[in-house]
Amino acid sequence: MRVADILNLPSMPLAGPSYPKGPYRFINREYMVITYETDADIIRAQLPEPLEPVERPLVNYEWIKMPDSSGFGTYTETGIVIPCRFKGEDVGFVSQMYLDDDPPIVAGREIWGFPKKYAHPKLEVVKDTLTGTLDYGGQLVAMGTMGYKHEAMSGNGEKTTAILSKTQVNLKIIPGEDGRHDICQLVAYNLTDITVKGSWLGPGRLHLVPHVNAPVADLPVRKIIGAHHFIADLTLPYGRVVHDYLKP
Repeated sequence: MRVADILNLPSMPLAGPSYPKGPYRFINREYMVITYETDADIIRAQLPEPLEPVERPLVNYEWIKMPDSSGFGTYTETGIVIPCRFKGEDVGFVSQMYLDDDPPIVAGREIWGFPKKYAHPKLEVVKDTLTGTLDYGGQLVAMGTMGYKHEAMSGNGEKTTAILSKTQVNLKIIPGEDGRHDICQLVAYNLTDITVKGSWLGPGRLHLVPHVNAPVADLPVRKIIGAHHFIADLTLPYGRVVHDYLKP
């Protein structure tokens, strides 16, 4: 294989790249987001500098079902996003993510620094309840429930688009061949080409179980603030480096 061909590969391995080139389009991406209040000192400990906490110690616990994802197929993921601030901008720090499909795990970690690990999340409607679960190593780690389509969100297209358009930030760490960090960055991204197809509010509950390799319960639930269910088409473009820990 010639050098030009090597440089044109989207990813490893050479014989069968793990994922194609982006950007990546998602159709009918379905979310359940349960927002809750936790402890302020834990939020501070979970945020890498120079990210700063916001006034209220909130956490967004998300389940996302992706039935049609270009290059990645169909999968479900779940995880934690912490509202915070970077250089005066309100952003979300993606703290933990768990999903059941190898290509988006590899691509997410290598391109944007998403903190993805393999597990078994599920999002489904069980009779009158939107239900999300997370199993890690055969153990139930998280369960979220929400009343199914109790209340259409007023102005749901505009408000939900604003939520989805918000800047998200990941901590990307990739070691070199000697074990030291080759890359240690904060990487930001913004979803684009968003079409909201439905958005609902309702009562929600969240149960988190301590687990050493899926430590979602390290951010304990003190008070449920609300639950949001929505469906949208959107595009995940490439990201941008906003802070490099290896540069003085």
